[in-house]
Amino acid sequence: MSSTIKSSSTQRVLFLAVLAILFLSFPRNAFAAPCTTSLLNGVTTCTDRLPNGATYLIEKPANWNGTLFLYSHGFVAPGSPNPALDAAKEDPVTHSFMLFSGFALAGSSYATTGWAIHEAIPDQIAVLNLFKQLVGAPSRTIAWGHSLGGMVTAGLIQRYPDRFDAALPMCGVLSGSVATWNTALDFAFAFKTLLAPGSGLQVVNIANPFANLLLAENMLTIARSTPQGRARLALAEALADGPGWFVPTSPEPAPTDFATQETNQFLWASIVDIPFVFAARAELEFRAQGNPSSNTGVNYTSLLARSIDRNEVVALYQQAGLDLDTDLEALQDAVRISADPQALHYLETNIIFDGQIHIPVLTMHTKGDGLVLVQNESAYLNVVTEAGNSDFLRQTFVHRAGHCAFTPAETIAAVQSLLTRLNTGTWGPLDANSLNAAASALGPGFNIFPTPLGIAPPPPAYFEFTPSQFLRPFDALGGQCQSDPACRAQFPAPE
Repeated sequence: MSSTIKSSSTQRVLFLAVLAILFLSFPRNAFAAPCTTSLLNGVTTCTDRLPNGATYLIEKPANWNGTLFLYSHGFVAPGSPNPALDAAKEDPVTHSFMLFSGFALAGSSYATTGWAIHEAIPDQIAVLNLFKQLVGAPSRTIAWGHSLGGMVTAGLIQRYPDRFDAALPMCGVLSGSVATWNTALDFAFAFKTLLAPGSGLQVVNIANPFANLLLAENMLTIARSTPQGRARLALAEALADGPGWFVPTSPEPAPTDFATQETNQFLWASIVDIPFVFAARAELEFRAQGNPSSNTGVNYTSLLARSIDRNEVVALYQQAGLDLDTDLEALQDAVRISADPQALHYLETNIIFDGQIHIPVLTMHTKGDGLVLVQNESAYLNVVTEAGNSDFLRQTFVHRAGHCAFTPAETIAAVQSLLTRLNTGTWGPLDANSLNAAASALGPGFNIFPTPLGIAPPPPAYFEFTPSQFLRPFDALGGQCQSDPACRAQFPAPE
């Protein structure tokens, strides 16, 4: 009996000793880590909340090659679902390809929706810190993102240059926040002055965004019913360089097909521009505690002269029997709008760009993007060039309408080109033929696009293109910022 008890007691001691050794051999966070590994594909997934309430998502494949892609998602309308994303939710093919190829993916929801630059940048850095804690230190980290997430991507590498090895902003808001919202103001100002005078439509300091949006949409419907209204709408769109191409699967309208261009601009206005400028602005103004936009000193005649839509406007005004000079004078004479200084400084902080990039950055943009204008690429190129860093930047363009309307094949071709630059230290071929060949080589399974039934997905459509200049630039190196001590202090000259 005593021998049995002694043996049993010894076994318990040995068991506890082994358990203690096993416990000590695990990483300290092993039992607390919110991670699971799939028995099906071997992908380890970690998801939980950051202290500020933002959620995060991390995915590491079993064959992880040491490279991490940190994804920044785009604008989420207040009140909409806001899950954490580590790749575009509309592009599961690219998501699967990245994991299968051995890349780890990560991203956060950001703590808030709307124009959430203020939260997005620190939340994404928090995810990087968690990745190192939960998974391990990556050998390379690449920032990528779509739309507003393209702006976050550019902001991350500007604020935290030592944390990233390369970046891929896609369809990004690369003109910066101030330029973007000043351009939105130009459209709204012209729309109200010419199409909704005396209507009570609020251009800034929007008190009731829902009612304001309904009023704007009603004014748009009325305007569209007459040749005069259509011409004036085209002028408002021209002051923001609105593209005359809307449907991604349609051919680009001919340069003189002004009727089709105006119809497409109406679609952009109805679905995108009007909600953005007459409703979404209210969320921004709440964040900034005032109106951050201004059109003081803007010469709208000069703006139209530089617009890609000038010929369309001239033709439509002639067809409608309107005097264009009279309407331009009305815009010049209308009471202008000044920015609230503290709100402007908020927008400068969240965020404008200073061109200080010292890692490879590859961008991609569709030509006919009516939400984030392709001219954003010109604005970013200008500030990067002025800062003397253009060797680090390459830009690619897809001949298609739509916002972020890329196929998985086109996206993966861009990823591969950026990786080539990282692996070799030099940029490989980025001409349209080479990129389209790389995209086509992936096979038809990657040439997927949400096309109507019976319409084949479009082939890879990279093309050689130089966008026009952004009509209302505002960056950290420009005179508008440098003449303002509060702005200049945020962007000291590099040593």
